Amino acid sequence: MKKIYSYIGGLFAGALNGMLGAGGGMIIVPILTSSGLSQRKAHATSVCIILPICIFSALNYIMDGRTTIQDALPYMFWGIPGSLIGTWILPKINQKLLKKVFGVLMIWASYRMVCK
Repeated sequence: MKKIYSYIGGLFAGALNGMLGAGGGMIIVPILTSSGLSQRKAHATSVCIILPICIFSALNYIMDGRTTIQDALPYMFWGIPGSLIGTWILPKINQKLLKKVFGVLMIWASYRMVCK
């Protein structure tokens, strides 16, 4: 049952990522924590899972001409240092606080998607 849950979760996370450009972590992190991973390890593992999904989605959009690397460069320039800051902070943040922050971000993202 655990494998089926991970297969369906992975498929759903990939579909959300390809369709919305985000959302994979919102699916993967809860799956990983419910399978017994700590909050920190679930977030770190989620990034490792989402990376190849993002690469394939990005390549598909670029090859179809729906975006270009130039469109993404301004965000990558600041996103890369931001990711380094995030990986430095993750081991230092209290797991209960991390869980609450993640929950608030999920609620905020849901609100923005539905109401804006």
